[in-house]
Amino acid sequence: MIDAACPGGSPTVIEETMSSCCAVPLLAALCFAVPAAQGEEPARLSELIATALARNPELLAAQKRFEAARQKPSQMRALPDPVLSAGYTSNGGPLPGQGLGRDATSNIGVMVSQELPYPGKLNLRGAIAVKEADAELQQYRAVEWSLRSRVSEAFHRLHHAWASLALLAQAQELTTRMLRISEVRYSQGKTPQQDIFRTQTELAMLETRIVEMETDKNTSEAEINYLLNRNPATPIGEPVMSEAAPLRLSVEDLLRQADDLSPELRKAQKAIERGELAVNLARKDLHPDYTVAAGFFNQGGMAPMYQVRVDIPLRIHQEQRERPALSAEVSRLSEVKRDYEATTQSVQFRVREAYLAAQSAWKIAQLYRDTILPQNDLTVESAMNSYKAGAGDFAPVMANLTAKIDAEERLHEEELKYVLALTKLEELTGAPVFGDAK
Repeated sequence: MIDAACPGGSPTVIEETMSSCCAVPLLAALCFAVPAAQGEEPARLSELIATALARNPELLAAQKRFEAARQKPSQMRALPDPVLSAGYTSNGGPLPGQGLGRDATSNIGVMVSQELPYPGKLNLRGAIAVKEADAELQQYRAVEWSLRSRVSEAFHRLHHAWASLALLAQAQELTTRMLRISEVRYSQGKTPQQDIFRTQTELAMLETRIVEMETDKNTSEAEINYLLNRNPATPIGEPVMSEAAPLRLSVEDLLRQADDLSPELRKAQKAIERGELAVNLARKDLHPDYTVAAGFFNQGGMAPMYQVRVDIPLRIHQEQRERPALSAEVSRLSEVKRDYEATTQSVQFRVREAYLAAQSAWKIAQLYRDTILPQNDLTVESAMNSYKAGAGDFAPVMANLTAKIDAEERLHEEELKYVLALTKLEELTGAPVFGDAK
């Protein structure tokens, strides 16, 4: 298995190969992903979100529910339709007009009646419908921000997969070169065969990680296509995103933003406002509605007859119907107030949790970027130089290379955690928080 480029395993070839190994910039794998397939356009988050907002069926359904709810207030404020009644009363026979003009009870006439709710009821019903429409608007905004968050999370996981595949490809190439060096040194009797076996094992482990990351990449692509309402097999190009920047907002700023704009909290507030109006309406329902009717009756040769009537229901079953309904609305109002308190606590906790996660991920990533990775580079270079000079063993070189690869991966995982935490903050607060960090 000695490489053809190393005939005889000369020391010069070994040094050149080792020099090439040292020159491989693994850290660059975090900045550049595997090249996209030819003909595929780069994937940009803003474009993917715009497509999702225009095509996602869940969001479109929420939009239609809001549009339907907007039509309800005018319906609730409208009076019931008037009723037109036409008929006759006859004497001496069943046919119309019999006894007309001769008997005072014979007539042909019409009557119009209009039900009139107790004053204030219609306005309250319309106001309740307005609050319900406002709640549907907040539900629409919640679905919108949730969709933005899901697309953003899938996009950043896809970017992580691309960058990790590039990193693993670099590591695979470097480990393969180390295998060739070990084979050359083994042929010269300078290293035991177990060094070759260990390098081959490391290559196999890298291959399993590549397979897992390819699966994550394909899953993220399928999720994006699902959210964009596209064929799951639609190709997605290389994700393009700028370097992350630190979060400029404090946790207090984020909590204030959530209080003002969070769709969850505003929807809960609308539920309280609707409940207060519903209690007022239930109180007014203790007062009966009434019906006004007016009619004209033709009596033939006799003087025409006019009729005006007001019908008022007697609320003799009020204790079994209207008062329990009022008590139910009061209980529902208390319920939505408690729901609002619970939602407020939940949002505040999740904002703090996401903020702390973002802060932690940023600090850890900075440590890897500024301290751990540079130290790993120096350690690997030193170990390789010793190995090249014959003064070091293979095991420390391989261990240091493995530690370097793991540190590179951990850095990118922390960067992923950071942007995912910012994405969650946007969903919770209902407003952009990335700023320069996106």
